[in-house]
Amino acid sequence: MLPIKLLSSNRKFLKFLIISLFFFQNILAEEKSIDIWNNKNKPKSENNKIQEKLIQEPKIDISKLNQNQKEPIKISETQSEDTNVKLVGLYDPGQNDLSLEMWMRTNGELIKQSLKRIEKIKLSKFSEEIFLNTILTYSYSPQKNLTQKEFLKIKIDWLIKNNKIEIIENFLNKNLEFDGKSKLIKYLVDHYISSANISEGCNKAEFINKEIKDNYLEKFRIYCLILNNKKEEAILNFDLLREEGRSDKFFNEKISYLLGLQEKTGDKISDKNLLNFYLSSITIEGFKYEPTKKKTDKNIWKFLVASNLIVIDELEDSETIKKYEVAANDGSFDKNKIFEIYMSIPFSINQLLNASTIYQGLEGYEARALVYQRALLSDNIENKLKLFFLLKDSFDKDKLNNIFKDKLSEILKEIDPNDIPEDLQNIVEKNIIVEENIELGKIKFDDKVLHRSKVIKIFTEDDVKPDRVNKDLATVYKKIKRNKKYFYSIKDIMLLETLIADGISVPSDLDVKSLSKDLTVPNSMASLIDEGQIGLFMLKLVEIIGSDDIENLDPETLYFINNLLNKGKIKKVRNQILNLALPLRV
Repeated sequence: MLPIKLLSSNRKFLKFLIISLFFFQNILAEEKSIDIWNNKNKPKSENNKIQEKLIQEPKIDISKLNQNQKEPIKISETQSEDTNVKLVGLYDPGQNDLSLEMWMRTNGELIKQSLKRIEKIKLSKFSEEIFLNTILTYSYSPQKNLTQKEFLKIKIDWLIKNNKIEIIENFLNKNLEFDGKSKLIKYLVDHYISSANISEGCNKAEFINKEIKDNYLEKFRIYCLILNNKKEEAILNFDLLREEGRSDKFFNEKISYLLGLQEKTGDKISDKNLLNFYLSSITIEGFKYEPTKKKTDKNIWKFLVASNLIVIDELEDSETIKKYEVAANDGSFDKNKIFEIYMSIPFSINQLLNASTIYQGLEGYEARALVYQRALLSDNIENKLKLFFLLKDSFDKDKLNNIFKDKLSEILKEIDPNDIPEDLQNIVEKNIIVEENIELGKIKFDDKVLHRSKVIKIFTEDDVKPDRVNKDLATVYKKIKRNKKYFYSIKDIMLLETLIADGISVPSDLDVKSLSKDLTVPNSMASLIDEGQIGLFMLKLVEIIGSDDIENLDPETLYFINNLLNKGKIKKVRNQILNLALPLRV
């Protein structure tokens, strides 16, 4: 034990030296502290009174919106320094036309309420992008009812719940120390173990530094050292972990066996956590495990499937099949495996021929298996569709609807619409999941319509000069002016207001205020801009767009969103919306 004691002593001295250097570095840093974005604006005061629900908000004439002068917020010296040290995020405020102070004037309770509502919405790709850019921008926390630590926890929990692996990795790369770091790393590690991609999980273990005292992560790092043939370093870390009393009997036995320090290991399977379960699977000969419906962790289910530790052909027990159906519905088990199980269940020719009546006398999964097999054998489109919708009803009845909805959509998409009987067309359409159109079509410019003319190139193309826009606008306006019947649409007005906001000159005889006199914006949304509550405004914007594509929003909604983005000078999001909403694409 002498080498270990000596090492422990050296380690304590080294730790003292590092802490001392860190202390003096902080003193120097405090003397030279500056805002990390050289932001010269002082944080400002909170003057928000009360928020009305959007649906009940009174409307106001946009031509009468005033520009209220914001009062500066007073931040104590200690608060400012502490906030600067603990700023955590991914994006610089200026990257998305936001600011460090965008949450400070808002009551934290309003932010939490908005986030809870957003959690219930299946966000469109565009809405999710706005949401992530907002909550992951470096910023100060609200001054009331939501601390930086609480706010950070909400963000971390959202990333984990929505399985944002790439963003989590970027987040860990950009932020060295923050509350909840070990939680994110553990989630990342478990993700790769459950995918049976252990080597990649070990790569992610590089995020684990010596300041994080997390037993689970340190145990995983020790295993990674063994996996990478760094036996001596693994033994050193293993001894330190045991010396500090942060190991346990199960882990000690498995690691000692893998290190060759003992010849045998027990056959006990531990499903206490994913690492224990993985160690069990690689150290026990003829490893077999029967998961349970409710107790088995989702990651263990995923690992069993990814590692081919569940053999479909050997499934005969009805309770086991039911268990797998429940797991697939919850997202723990591969849904496609359920249909493999259905295909492995034998039926007679008579049962298959009379499936429409015989299925009623069978148990849940057997009935579904019979109907599924019969549907695949059917050549008649009408009969095939009726059988698949019968199968859907069976899943819905047993509250297992998540298993079949995606597969049903895929099946229906493969059927020629011309072959679908008229009485089934509506139900077919309702069960097809429409995917977001990722690739935008080519823009077809039409100089007879203002918002589809070449003027919009300023939003659809890069590096378009203002002088060029002025010339294009003058040319297009001349054509439109000749048309005495031309009607300025809401999208035309959106375009004109935006050009004015960006300093582009519009024809002197074009009265934009008169054109927009009947258009309104929600009062409280406008007040959020006036009061500098930009963060909450962006969350409200996410709520409004929700699961919709921008091009599907009604013109009135698009108008007030664009108007307020102009007012708040949030140009990046505004330009993205205009790029999607204005052009005619083919």
